[in-house]
Amino acid sequence: MKRRLKNLLLMGLILIFVVVAIFPVYYMIVTSFKTQSEVYSIRPSLIPFVDYQPTLEAWRMAFGFNKQASGVSGQIFSATRNSLTDALFGALLSVLMGSAVAYGLTRFSYGRIKNENISFFILAQRMFPPVALAMPYYVLFLRAGMTDKNLTMVLVYAAMNIPLVTWMLSDFFKDVPVEIEEAAMVDGMSRIGIFFQIVVPMVVPGIFVAFLFSFAFSWNEFLYALTLTFNKAKTLPFQIAGMVSHSGPRYAEIAAQATYVMIPMLVIEIAANKYIVRGLSAGALKS
Repeated sequence: MKRRLKNLLLMGLILIFVVVAIFPVYYMIVTSFKTQSEVYSIRPSLIPFVDYQPTLEAWRMAFGFNKQASGVSGQIFSATRNSLTDALFGALLSVLMGSAVAYGLTRFSYGRIKNENISFFILAQRMFPPVALAMPYYVLFLRAGMTDKNLTMVLVYAAMNIPLVTWMLSDFFKDVPVEIEEAAMVDGMSRIGIFFQIVVPMVVPGIFVAFLFSFAFSWNEFLYALTLTFNKAKTLPFQIAGMVSHSGPRYAEIAAQATYVMIPMLVIEIAANKYIVRGLSAGALKS
Protein backbone atom coordinates (compact mmCIF):
# COMPACT_ATOMS: atom_id res chain seq x y z
CA MET A 1 0.00 0.00 0.00
CA LYS A 2 2.80 2.37 0.93
CA ARG A 3 4.66 1.52 -2.27
CA ARG A 4 1.58 2.20 -4.36
CA LEU A 5 1.03 5.51 -2.57
CA LYS A 6 4.67 6.43 -3.18
CA ASN A 7 4.35 5.63 -6.90
CA LEU A 8 1.18 7.72 -7.16
CA LEU A 9 2.88 10.61 -5.41
CA LEU A 10 5.89 10.32 -7.74
CA MET A 11 3.66 10.22 -10.82
CA GLY A 12 1.77 13.25 -9.53
CA LEU A 13 4.99 15.22 -9.09
CA ILE A 14 6.19 14.23 -12.56
CA LEU A 15 2.83 15.27 -14.05
CA ILE A 16 3.02 18.65 -12.31
CA PHE A 17 6.56 19.17 -13.60
CA VAL A 18 5.54 18.24 -17.16
CA VAL A 19 2.56 20.61 -17.07
CA VAL A 20 4.68 23.48 -15.70
CA ALA A 21 7.34 22.87 -18.36
CA ILE A 22 5.01 22.45 -21.33
CA PHE A 23 2.27 24.97 -20.55
CA PRO A 24 4.30 28.11 -21.52
CA VAL A 25 5.11 26.52 -24.89
CA TYR A 26 1.47 25.50 -25.40
CA TYR A 27 0.26 28.99 -24.47
CA MET A 28 2.74 30.57 -26.88
CA ILE A 29 1.54 28.38 -29.74
CA VAL A 30 -2.19 28.96 -29.12
CA THR A 31 -1.56 32.70 -28.72
CA SER A 32 -0.03 32.80 -32.19
CA PHE A 33 -3.45 31.88 -33.61
CA LYS A 34 -5.35 34.64 -31.80
CA THR A 35 -6.23 38.14 -32.85
CA GLN A 36 -4.76 41.10 -31.01
CA SER A 37 -8.08 41.77 -29.26
CA GLU A 38 -8.32 38.15 -28.06
CA VAL A 39 -4.81 38.34 -26.63
CA TYR A 40 -5.77 41.32 -24.48
CA SER A 41 -9.13 39.82 -23.50
CA ILE A 42 -9.71 39.44 -19.75
CA ARG A 43 -11.45 36.10 -20.27
CA PRO A 44 -8.80 33.38 -20.65
CA SER A 45 -8.91 31.52 -23.96
CA LEU A 46 -6.76 28.40 -23.88
CA ILE A 47 -8.55 25.88 -26.10
CA PRO A 48 -8.81 26.59 -29.85
CA PHE A 49 -12.24 26.17 -31.45
CA VAL A 50 -13.77 26.17 -27.95
CA ASP A 51 -12.67 29.43 -26.34
CA TYR A 52 -11.84 31.22 -29.59
CA GLN A 53 -11.72 30.75 -33.36
CA PRO A 54 -8.11 30.33 -34.58
CA THR A 55 -6.84 32.68 -37.24
CA LEU A 56 -3.62 33.09 -39.23
CA GLU A 57 -3.72 36.88 -38.97
CA ALA A 58 -0.75 37.05 -36.58
CA TRP A 59 1.31 34.73 -38.81
CA ARG A 60 0.56 36.82 -41.90
CA MET A 61 1.48 39.98 -40.03
CA ALA A 62 4.63 38.45 -38.55
CA PHE A 63 5.92 37.32 -41.94
CA GLY A 64 4.95 40.50 -43.76
CA PHE A 65 2.25 38.87 -45.91
CA ASN A 66 -0.38 41.33 -44.70
CA LYS A 67 -0.64 44.81 -46.22
CA GLN A 68 -0.80 46.24 -42.70
CA ALA A 69 2.43 44.52 -41.66
CA SER A 70 5.15 46.88 -40.53
CA GLY A 71 8.70 46.91 -41.81
CA VAL A 72 9.82 45.14 -38.65
CA SER A 73 7.48 42.23 -39.39
CA GLY A 74 8.78 41.89 -42.92
CA GLN A 75 12.40 41.59 -41.75
CA ILE A 76 11.98 38.08 -40.37
CA PHE A 77 13.45 36.42 -43.46
CA SER A 78 16.65 38.47 -43.33
CA ALA A 79 16.83 37.77 -39.58
CA THR A 80 16.44 34.05 -40.31
CA ARG A 81 19.32 34.19 -42.79
CA ASN A 82 21.48 36.01 -40.25
CA SER A 83 20.67 33.59 -37.42
CA LEU A 84 21.31 30.56 -39.62
CA THR A 85 24.60 31.96 -40.90
CA ASP A 86 25.84 33.03 -37.47
CA ALA A 87 24.81 29.83 -35.69
CA LEU A 88 26.09 27.49 -38.41
CA PHE A 89 29.51 29.03 -38.94
CA GLY A 90 29.90 29.87 -35.24
CA ALA A 91 29.24 26.23 -34.35
CA LEU A 92 31.62 24.96 -37.05
CA LEU A 93 34.40 27.29 -35.87
CA SER A 94 33.86 26.40 -32.20
CA VAL A 95 33.96 22.66 -32.98
CA LEU A 96 37.10 23.04 -35.10
CA MET A 97 38.98 25.03 -32.47
CA GLY A 98 37.47 23.31 -29.43
CA SER A 99 38.34 19.84 -30.73
CA ALA A 100 41.96 20.91 -31.27
CA VAL A 101 42.13 22.32 -27.73
CA ALA A 102 40.54 19.21 -26.22
CA TYR A 103 42.92 16.92 -28.11
CA GLY A 104 45.94 18.96 -27.02
CA LEU A 105 44.87 18.81 -23.38
CA THR A 106 44.45 15.03 -23.47
CA ARG A 107 47.70 14.25 -25.28
CA PHE A 108 50.30 16.78 -24.13
CA SER A 109 51.56 18.26 -20.87
CA TYR A 110 52.50 21.91 -20.46
CA GLY A 111 55.25 22.13 -17.88
CA ARG A 112 54.36 23.24 -14.40
CA ILE A 113 50.79 24.14 -15.31
CA LYS A 114 48.61 21.08 -14.90
CA ASN A 115 46.25 20.18 -17.69
CA GLU A 116 43.38 20.02 -15.20
CA ASN A 117 43.99 23.65 -14.28
CA ILE A 118 44.08 24.69 -17.93
CA SER A 119 40.82 22.82 -18.56
CA PHE A 120 39.17 24.48 -15.58
CA PHE A 121 40.35 27.91 -16.74
CA ILE A 122 38.89 27.31 -20.21
CA LEU A 123 35.59 26.01 -18.80
CA ALA A 124 35.42 28.95 -16.39
CA GLN A 125 35.08 31.29 -19.38
CA ARG A 126 31.65 29.71 -19.99
CA MET A 127 30.63 30.67 -16.45
CA PHE A 128 31.04 34.38 -17.08
CA PRO A 129 27.68 36.16 -17.19
CA PRO A 130 27.20 37.36 -20.79
CA VAL A 131 26.42 40.88 -19.60
CA ALA A 132 29.97 41.12 -18.22
CA LEU A 133 31.40 40.57 -21.71
CA ALA A 134 28.82 42.43 -23.78
CA MET A 135 30.27 45.91 -23.24
CA PRO A 136 33.94 44.92 -23.79
CA TYR A 137 32.87 43.16 -27.00
CA TYR A 138 30.99 46.25 -28.09
CA VAL A 139 33.96 48.58 -27.50
CA LEU A 140 36.34 46.14 -29.21
CA PHE A 141 34.28 45.64 -32.35
CA LEU A 142 33.20 49.29 -32.50
CA ARG A 143 36.83 50.42 -32.65
CA ALA A 144 37.54 47.73 -35.24
CA GLY A 145 34.59 48.89 -37.35
CA MET A 146 32.94 45.46 -37.13
CA THR A 147 29.61 46.16 -35.47
CA ASP A 148 26.43 44.97 -37.21
CA LYS A 149 28.30 42.31 -39.21
CA ASN A 150 27.76 38.55 -39.47
CA LEU A 151 31.48 37.88 -39.08
CA THR A 152 31.40 39.57 -35.68
CA MET A 153 28.58 37.34 -34.46
CA VAL A 154 30.33 34.24 -35.80
CA LEU A 155 33.48 35.10 -33.83
CA VAL A 156 31.51 35.90 -30.66
CA TYR A 157 29.46 32.70 -30.85
CA ALA A 158 32.60 30.65 -31.48
CA ALA A 159 34.31 32.20 -28.45
CA MET A 160 31.15 31.59 -26.41
CA ASN A 161 30.98 27.87 -27.27
CA ILE A 162 34.65 26.83 -27.41
CA PRO A 163 34.79 26.13 -23.62
CA LEU A 164 31.69 23.93 -23.88
CA VAL A 165 33.04 22.03 -26.89
CA THR A 166 36.42 21.55 -25.19
CA TRP A 167 34.78 20.17 -22.06
CA MET A 168 32.47 17.82 -24.01
CA LEU A 169 35.15 16.41 -26.33
CA SER A 170 37.87 15.88 -23.73
CA ASP A 171 36.32 12.62 -22.52
CA PHE A 172 35.90 11.38 -26.08
CA PHE A 173 39.58 11.94 -26.88
CA LYS A 174 40.61 10.28 -23.62
CA ASP A 175 38.78 7.12 -24.72
CA VAL A 176 40.80 6.86 -27.95
CA PRO A 177 43.69 4.42 -27.32
CA VAL A 178 47.06 6.14 -27.50
CA GLU A 179 48.57 2.94 -28.92
CA ILE A 180 46.72 3.50 -32.20
CA GLU A 181 48.32 6.90 -32.59
CA GLU A 182 51.76 5.57 -31.66
CA ALA A 183 51.45 2.87 -34.31
CA ALA A 184 50.49 5.48 -36.90
CA MET A 185 53.50 7.61 -35.95
CA VAL A 186 55.77 4.61 -36.39
CA ASP A 187 54.36 4.27 -39.90
CA GLY A 188 55.39 7.87 -40.59
CA MET A 189 52.11 9.70 -40.20
CA SER A 190 52.27 13.25 -38.86
CA ARG A 191 50.46 14.42 -35.74
CA ILE A 192 48.02 16.49 -37.83
CA GLY A 193 47.36 13.51 -40.09
CA ILE A 194 46.73 11.31 -37.05
CA PHE A 195 44.28 13.85 -35.66
CA PHE A 196 42.21 14.27 -38.82
CA GLN A 197 42.48 10.76 -40.30
CA ILE A 198 42.41 8.56 -37.21
CA VAL A 199 41.22 10.36 -34.08
CA VAL A 200 38.45 12.56 -35.49
CA PRO A 201 36.62 9.67 -37.26
CA MET A 202 36.60 7.78 -33.95
CA VAL A 203 34.91 10.63 -32.05
CA VAL A 204 32.38 11.71 -34.72
CA PRO A 205 29.38 11.11 -32.38
CA GLY A 206 30.86 13.47 -29.81
CA ILE A 207 31.71 16.09 -32.42
CA PHE A 208 28.17 15.90 -33.78
CA VAL A 209 26.66 16.40 -30.32
CA ALA A 210 29.03 19.29 -29.56
CA PHE A 211 28.07 20.90 -32.87
CA LEU A 212 24.35 20.61 -32.11
CA PHE A 213 24.75 22.15 -28.66
CA SER A 214 26.85 24.98 -30.07
CA PHE A 215 24.32 25.59 -32.83
CA ALA A 216 21.42 25.63 -30.36
CA PHE A 217 23.11 28.09 -27.99
CA SER A 218 24.01 30.38 -30.90
CA TRP A 219 20.54 30.14 -32.45
CA ASN A 220 18.86 31.21 -29.21
CA GLU A 221 21.41 33.84 -28.10
CA PHE A 222 19.97 37.33 -27.54
CA LEU A 223 22.21 39.64 -25.50
CA TYR A 224 25.23 39.75 -27.83
CA ALA A 225 22.94 40.18 -30.84
CA LEU A 226 21.21 43.06 -29.07
CA THR A 227 24.56 44.70 -28.24
CA LEU A 228 26.50 44.13 -31.44
CA THR A 229 23.89 44.28 -34.21
CA PHE A 230 21.47 47.00 -35.26
CA ASN A 231 19.87 46.30 -38.64
CA LYS A 232 21.84 44.38 -41.27
CA ALA A 233 23.03 41.53 -39.00
CA LYS A 234 19.97 41.42 -36.73
CA THR A 235 19.11 37.88 -35.60
CA LEU A 236 15.76 36.25 -34.86
CA PRO A 237 15.75 36.77 -31.06
CA PHE A 238 16.56 40.46 -31.61
CA GLN A 239 13.88 40.60 -34.29
CA ILE A 240 11.25 39.24 -31.90
CA ALA A 241 12.21 41.72 -29.20
CA GLY A 242 11.52 44.54 -31.65
CA MET A 243 7.89 43.56 -32.24
CA VAL A 244 6.54 46.61 -30.44
CA SER A 245 4.29 49.26 -31.98
CA HIS A 246 2.99 52.60 -30.73
CA SER A 247 0.05 50.73 -29.17
CA GLY A 248 2.27 48.32 -27.25
CA PRO A 249 3.76 44.83 -27.75
CA ARG A 250 2.14 42.81 -30.53
CA TYR A 251 1.92 39.62 -28.51
CA ALA A 252 0.18 37.51 -31.17
CA GLU A 253 2.90 38.29 -33.71
CA ILE A 254 5.59 37.76 -31.08
CA ALA A 255 4.10 34.34 -30.31
CA ALA A 256 3.98 33.48 -34.02
CA GLN A 257 7.64 34.40 -34.56
CA ALA A 258 8.72 32.66 -31.33
CA THR A 259 6.96 29.49 -32.49
CA TYR A 260 8.72 29.83 -35.85
CA VAL A 261 12.10 30.14 -34.09
CA MET A 262 11.38 27.09 -31.94
CA ILE A 263 10.38 24.76 -34.80
CA PRO A 264 13.85 24.21 -36.41
CA MET A 265 15.52 23.26 -33.13
CA LEU A 266 12.60 20.99 -32.23
CA VAL A 267 12.80 19.21 -35.58
CA ILE A 268 16.57 18.81 -35.32
CA GLU A 269 16.33 17.45 -31.78
CA ILE A 270 13.66 14.90 -32.72
CA ALA A 271 15.47 13.82 -35.89
CA ALA A 272 18.89 13.54 -34.24
CA ASN A 273 17.73 12.29 -30.84
CA LYS A 274 19.29 8.83 -31.14
CA TYR A 275 22.60 10.34 -32.28
CA ILE A 276 22.59 12.77 -29.36
CA VAL A 277 21.99 9.95 -26.88
CA ARG A 278 24.65 7.82 -28.55
CA GLY A 279 27.14 10.67 -28.49
CA LEU A 280 26.55 11.59 -24.86
CA SER A 281 26.61 7.96 -23.70
CA ALA A 282 29.77 7.21 -25.70
CA GLY A 283 31.62 9.94 -23.84
CA ALA A 284 30.38 8.61 -20.50
CA LEU A 285 31.60 5.04 -21.03
CA LYS A 286 35.13 4.10 -20.10
CA SER A 287 36.90 1.22 -21.72
